[in-house]
Amino acid sequence: MTSSISKDVSFRSEELTMAGTFVDVRNARAVALILTGSGPLDRDSNAPKLRIGVSPAIADALELRGVSSLRYDKRGAGQSGGNYFAAGMTENYSDARAALGWLATSYPSLPAYVIGQSEGALHAAHLAADGEVSGAVLLACPARTGEEILTWQAAKIIPTLPASTKAILRLIHLDPLKSQRKQFARIRATSANSIRVQGRKLNARWLRQFVDYDPMPIFEQISVPILAIIGEHDMQVPPEEVETIKRLVKGPCEAHVVDGMSHLLRSDPDSKGPRDYRRAVHQPVSPEVLRMITDWIDQHLSD
Repeated sequence: MTSSISKDVSFRSEELTMAGTFVDVRNARAVALILTGSGPLDRDSNAPKLRIGVSPAIADALELRGVSSLRYDKRGAGQSGGNYFAAGMTENYSDARAALGWLATSYPSLPAYVIGQSEGALHAAHLAADGEVSGAVLLACPARTGEEILTWQAAKIIPTLPASTKAILRLIHLDPLKSQRKQFARIRATSANSIRVQGRKLNARWLRQFVDYDPMPIFEQISVPILAIIGEHDMQVPPEEVETIKRLVKGPCEAHVVDGMSHLLRSDPDSKGPRDYRRAVHQPVSPEVLRMITDWIDQHLSD
């Protein structure tokens, strides 16, 4: 049985102290940085009202294969410093680089991998393009601009809304896609870190950067091995993105679309999507995905 210990660690990113968990495997074969998706998520991929739990599931699977891992609280979440509403894509990438730097300094003799989900996958791809890692795992990674992704999401999710909600939208003559386009314009027009939309505070800095973010030039710079995985029933990122990534990257790329799986890496055979997330998170993270990740790392460590 693998001997390991999980311990709280911290590292500096710019002027901030970031907090995380390092799973220290005895005689580790490699180290991995695990990056979460968008929003004020902690090291375990948990939001204030939704315990997603993807990162610890990946860490546990890696531990069994002799791979140490680091995961951390995002800015303004958990025990990390900073303000979530002042953190855009740029700051989130800086934090990911700082975390990888901590791993490289602490374990310079071990190959380093990065595993990211959703927004975290975009930063994982960026680290791979910068030549900072031996390989990257991209889970539910977008391969088009943020505006295109958000528009696609809305078009997929609106038909799944309850009939009562659709009736209300018709009654008040509200076109959700048209409303979304107006919000894009409003976000681009402001320089504020945050705005309120229908009473809800949003991270405008992150949204401004995300809607115009195009990952395709990043993919074209990647020469290290890539594993791209997405769920067949993902309603936040188009499943065909994995084929786009495979076509764009220069290095070897293995791409998989997992039958019936959602954006949260759980089974979603009926394509219920986000309206079922609160129930779905009580299921385990897909064992198939965890096996794909660990088998892929095993393969490259053995090459």
